[in-house]
Amino acid sequence: MKQIAVVTGAGRGVGRVTAITLAKNGWTVVMAGRDKAAIDAVAKEAGGESVGIVCDVSNPESVKSLFAEIKSKFGRVDLLFNNAGVVAPGVPLEDVKIEDWQNVINVNISGVFYCTQQAFALMKSQKPMGGRIINNGSISAHVPRPNSSAYTASKHAVTGLTKTASLDGRKFDIAVGQIDIGNANTDMAEQMRVGATQPDGSKLIEPTIDPQNVADAVLYMASLPLSANVPFITVMATKMPYTGRG
Repeated sequence: MKQIAVVTGAGRGVGRVTAITLAKNGWTVVMAGRDKAAIDAVAKEAGGESVGIVCDVSNPESVKSLFAEIKSKFGRVDLLFNNAGVVAPGVPLEDVKIEDWQNVINVNISGVFYCTQQAFALMKSQKPMGGRIINNGSISAHVPRPNSSAYTASKHAVTGLTKTASLDGRKFDIAVGQIDIGNANTDMAEQMRVGATQPDGSKLIEPTIDPQNVADAVLYMASLPLSANVPFITVMATKMPYTGRG
């Protein structure tokens, strides 16, 4: 039986590399994202029966439509990688614009919840029952950067959702885990390459890792039987300032 994976935010960065890696290792992958041209290009590069489906994870109706199409086309879902995420401008907490706060929360936590909810419903009803969900956390799920209130709050919330979904999923053979990524070399890491603000106010160019390192870790988590789970894993540049940050 073919295994069906869904990757959100699949049009670029970690999502793109992970989706292609899963496809090259036997998964049929649904590339979900807002940019149709981007996800279609990733699906073409991945090959096989992989497809791109337009979805805005911050919109619950768009997420329902995504999973309805997946059910219609494939009949099941075995893996959901909740990868889609955004950041807000790095400004002091008191200067964060409400629309920026809401955008981060809507995508980074509400989007993860909407997708997890739909995946649970399908995984509970399919035969055989069960599946795996992997949430993209962050180093910021543990420790903050300066001027990152919205992003850090959202990623701490993802950790809470990972834990409770893992608990709620047990009786349905749904394994839920989280990958916390530190400085993958994508567009979102531009700040690391030019100088990221440190807790003492200084700027530091931080080391990054190849996104393939992240994709390989997701592939490992996805390859486990549902009787085994990796609740949390951290993949980061060895010399990234993490311990003691904040």
